[in-house]
Order: sequence, then C-alpha cells, then structure tokens
Amino acid sequence: MPIIKSAKKKLRQDVKRTKRNTVYEREYKKAIKAVKGNKKKEGLSDLIKKAYSRIDKAYKKKVIHKNKAARLKSLVAKFLNKK
Repeated sequence: MPIIKSAKKKLRQDVKRTKRNTVYEREYKKAIKAVKGNKKKEGLSDLIKKAYSRIDKAYKKKVIHKNKAARLKSLVAKFLNKK
C-alpha cells in the first residue's frame, strides 16, 4: 500500500478508472459475441450496429486503440458478408 498522499490518491483514481474501463470492455466483447453466435440473418444488422457502437465508444473512452477498434469492426463486418 502507498504511504505518500499523492500515491494514495493515484491508487484511488486507478481503481475507479479500471472499473469504468472494464464496463466498456465487457460491453463490446458481449456485443461481438452476440454477432458471432447469431445464426439468422434477420436481426444481424441490428446486432452489428450495436457492436459498432460499443466498439466506437470503447475507442472514444481510450479503452482500446484505434487500430484494434478498426480490426474488431472488420471482424464484425465479415459476419454480415458471410451470412
């Protein structure tokens, strides 16, 4: 545990940011999994739109890098073309 006051504050900030980042990470992973697990073509466009939104939000909040966001969106788009 930190002893210095500024180090204690930094630890508190890190814990709070980690929780927030985990939420965004969980959201985009769940959205991608939903697209991958979908067997029908009907609701696929809505799922892809949702996945794109979640990926963009994670990038905007600096949870993931822009190249990773582009790679994930490309992965999701492949499912639209595949089915």
